[in-house]
Amino acid sequence: MPNIKSSILSVKTDAMRRAKNVSAKSAIKTASRKVIDAVAAGNAEEAKALLVIACKKIDQGAANRLFHKNCAARRKSRLARRVNSLSK
Repeated sequence: MPNIKSSILSVKTDAMRRAKNVSAKSAIKTASRKVIDAVAAGNAEEAKALLVIACKKIDQGAANRLFHKNCAARRKSRLARRVNSLSK
């Protein structure tokens, strides 16, 4: 534990920020997993609906700087490619 007052406060705020980031990343992973599961089950309509939700969460994560905007685009593209594979 640090001795300097500002460092002590930094440790506390870092812990809060980390917890918030972990929660947000978990929500994104859960939304993505739901899309993947729907694709695996062959539910095209459900997968499309879940894709919209997952894309929104991914965009929010990029806006909050959980990851880079190109990473967000790549994740959305990969999910969309899986959903689009059902319609062929």
